[in-house]
Amino acid sequence: MDLQVVEQLALLDAWVAEGGVAVLSGAGLSTDSGIPDYRGPSGTARRGSPMTYQTFTGDPLARRRYWARSHLGWRTIGGARANDGHRAVTRLQERGLLAGVITQNVDGLHQAAGARDVIELHGNLARVVCLGCGELSGRADLEERLTAANPGFAAVAAGVNPDGDVELDDAEVDGFRVVDCRSCGGVLKPDVVYFGETVPPDRVSRAFSLVAGARTLLVLGSSLTVMSGRRFVLRAVRDGIRVAIVNRGVTRGEPYADLVIDAPLGVVLPNLAMVTDKGGFTNAVTVLKSK
Repeated sequence: MDLQVVEQLALLDAWVAEGGVAVLSGAGLSTDSGIPDYRGPSGTARRGSPMTYQTFTGDPLARRRYWARSHLGWRTIGGARANDGHRAVTRLQERGLLAGVITQNVDGLHQAAGARDVIELHGNLARVVCLGCGELSGRADLEERLTAANPGFAAVAAGVNPDGDVELDDAEVDGFRVVDCRSCGGVLKPDVVYFGETVPPDRVSRAFSLVAGARTLLVLGSSLTVMSGRRFVLRAVRDGIRVAIVNRGVTRGEPYADLVIDAPLGVVLPNLAMVTDKGGFTNAVTVLKSK
């Protein structure tokens, strides 16, 4: 590791020590929990197009395929545990150094690590919403119902995407039974934002307000490829708020950032959580030099 990276880590250390940090996290933060990202080193290419809201609501066969794939994917997402990076973010929050946390992830791992008042831009796979009556329910209950309705379903997924979807041949979902809302018989959908669906305006407004009141916007594990996350970087730049990015691989936020560090989040963040006047990256530097 060259001197430039060491200096970058020291600068980030100093910025975080000042407090007022708004965190924006992406899929790269959850890769150490066994959930692949889309575009980073652990990402897997999706063969087909992602599910859209219009297709989900308008095509019963597509909806059946989705629930069959998501039923398998939940075994990975639901069983994932918070990693050292999530726990480090929580420790920074407990120390009063964070203005707040915004996440593009739908895995709930920030909360599992103890973080409070997390703004979940795209929702959470652990919740299910009825499109008929609006009732919210837990994913665990739905999984029990799907298992009971499909006792012979024995398909095996090759991998899982960050949104809980998996790749599965159509022949393997033939006969899969979807269950409906217990209360009204309406269509059930994961309480997440699909492509073609807009993030609730109040959620976006809260996130913009959080960024506006921060000293630093710290982006963790996001390529910022989609505007859903990149818009907060653009707003920070417009308002003169410095932007720091820690990510493995290419990020579209680089032209706008004051600091970009290509380094393992599992190394950087735990040491960042030990911020002191002497510098919290002593151990991180030692580990990174050995890689």
